[in-house]
Amino acid sequence: MTMAEDATKSSHTFRIETAGRASRAIAAAAIIIACLLMLLPLVAGRNLIQDMIFLFYMLALAQCWNLLAGYAGLISVGQQAFVGLGGYLLFALTLLGGIDPLLAIPLAGVASALLALPTALIVFRLRGAYFAIGTWVVAEIYRLVFAQFKPLGGGTGTSLTPSITSSVPGIEWVKALLDVRTPAARDIISYWVALALMGGTLAVVYVILRSRRGLALGAIRDNELAAAGLGVDIYRIKLAVYVAAAAMTGMIGALIYLQKARISPDAAFSVLDWTAYIIFITVIGGIGTMEGPAVGAVVFYLMQRYLADFGASYLILLGTLGIVIMLFAPRGLWGLLTDRYDLTLFPTRRRLVVDEGDSHFG
Repeated sequence: MTMAEDATKSSHTFRIETAGRASRAIAAAAIIIACLLMLLPLVAGRNLIQDMIFLFYMLALAQCWNLLAGYAGLISVGQQAFVGLGGYLLFALTLLGGIDPLLAIPLAGVASALLALPTALIVFRLRGAYFAIGTWVVAEIYRLVFAQFKPLGGGTGTSLTPSITSSVPGIEWVKALLDVRTPAARDIISYWVALALMGGTLAVVYVILRSRRGLALGAIRDNELAAAGLGVDIYRIKLAVYVAAAAMTGMIGALIYLQKARISPDAAFSVLDWTAYIIFITVIGGIGTMEGPAVGAVVFYLMQRYLADFGASYLILLGTLGIVIMLFAPRGLWGLLTDRYDLTLFPTRRRLVVDEGDSHFG
């Protein structure tokens, strides 16, 4: 009997599955939650709106860093370079170019991506710890450049004029609809933009991971030499991921400083305020998964919300928690959940299912 005949007579059928039933139910619940989040400003106070903006952009930033480090193996400690670039580009476009603030956000993302190309030519020559240090050095160079750029305030920074902050499209409509003042209306617009950017970031990362590039990233992460032997263009894949992360981070940085309405080099390019927290969020949530940064962002937000008043003790607690998670749960909090339950909010991995035998491979 030939193999073809044997396969024909076999009663087993095979299929490729990316998510279990529980995962599909959770995904449906997530869509409902997203719709409810869109309506939150109709009932929430200004403090909660501002807190949610913070949560959204930290989650999006962590997702970008996770794409770099968790999937492409690019451990960057210089992502604050693109947060700061996005913020400064928005200020330059609005203050010096007279461009609408909301239009300036995607333009800042495009410009950040373009600036990431020459940056990559430098840092991609480095490996391991030298790459990480190189990204930090590049961020410091950008900080020093903008500290000398007098049209945007030099080392002391500058602020958006009231005419710019009050001219954000949609403010008058929100004021009339919800009967709020201009600052509250601006926060609501920022909330919706932050929600859109967070959703867009999740969508872009998910599409990348589900594509052929995602399979290539998985191969690179598991064994770079083996991936190269299989014909994967490692440099090109990593460059595409680096530029995409820079574009998304730049847009998020632009929104952050549009909402703050003030920028300075030390704040915009701070490794502690941005990259250190982003790494913490990703590590405690679960690096190398899309769900991990979401879990980590919620934990970080709760700690920031209720423990930040303790000053240095709060930072010590953050560091201690990070160390404990790395030692006892190296796959993060989301890894602990997936070890116990069959949960996947963003199914990117494929598995072979034998229908009649109910067996799983891969």
